[in-house]
Amino acid sequence: MELIKPKKLKKGDTIAIIAPSGGLGAIFPHRVDNGIKALRDLGFQIKEYPTVRKISDLGDSGNPDERAKDIHDAFEDKKIKAIICSIGGIAANSVLNKIDYNIIKKNPKIFCGYSDITLLHHAFLKKAGLITFYGPCLMTQFGEYPKPWDYTEDYFYKSLIKGNLNQIEPSKKWTDEILDWNEKKDLERPRKLFDNEGYIWLKKGKVIGKITGGCLYSLLQLKGTKYEPDYNKKILFIETPEGQNFNKGEPLEYVNAQLRDLMNSGVFDRISGLIVGRPFRYNKEEIQKFKKIILDNTKEYNFPILYGVDIGHTDPMITLPLGVEVTLDSSKNLFKINEQGVITNFFEDN
Repeated sequence: MELIKPKKLKKGDTIAIIAPSGGLGAIFPHRVDNGIKALRDLGFQIKEYPTVRKISDLGDSGNPDERAKDIHDAFEDKKIKAIICSIGGIAANSVLNKIDYNIIKKNPKIFCGYSDITLLHHAFLKKAGLITFYGPCLMTQFGEYPKPWDYTEDYFYKSLIKGNLNQIEPSKKWTDEILDWNEKKDLERPRKLFDNEGYIWLKKGKVIGKITGGCLYSLLQLKGTKYEPDYNKKILFIETPEGQNFNKGEPLEYVNAQLRDLMNSGVFDRISGLIVGRPFRYNKEEIQKFKKIILDNTKEYNFPILYGVDIGHTDPMITLPLGVEVTLDSSKNLFKINEQGVITNFFEDN
């Protein structure tokens, strides 16, 4: 299938906000309000869809039919130029068989989110051929107090507005501090930032290939389904979420098992490179164990492994197009996007 690129964003365009998974917008509306304000401050119009502030008995943002309807309506609305998810969750899998993928294919537009939204990214790619963007959500990134991190905004702008994403530089600072949303501690001060040690090459080498990936747990949910990514000769990126205890990262024994599942299913036999996002809520000792787990599960393979990229559950984060060509080159400490994810119009820019 030939992949479809959406048109780039322009100031003044309308962005849709949908909630295809978790219902935290109903519990923490101030994060929704903050995110909408941030996007308006960037020059966009906003259309919020009904499920954004809904929550079901199971914590989802409405039932699967309601969430699928919002997806359809947002894609069919000609005034909408981009769709940003409010937040992730654990319910995106319940809408996959509710979606009319012909609607997506006939109405290509920017679609952005991360974590559980991994499932939708790959469903849209496999069933509609749409290039989508693994990047910021409304509540988590655009809802940051007092505003989104500059690095997050810069890469959102480069990827979706200018269409000139090129070399991905590591952020100078980062955070995974948690400020209690329930008590609105997140409105009292910005989160503490830590120095970023930059890229770490767990295995050296150079490779050029199409990029695929997402949240590690979510990728495994797609195993054996019609939405499973094509890993052949791809550069795979993975990132890890919070655990059931939100104050801690995914337990390392779970990460080890998940990586072993990828190995056992032949994924590592097919990929040509691996990118690992900076892990969420690990201390220094756990980070060293995490790196060892990655190396232990890939010891039979020679592809390059880049660790510590600004993508996933820590902040700030890049906005990464899926399905485009990228380069990894350890000799130049290089992670480069070779192909834009949006259609740009030279005459509009000049």
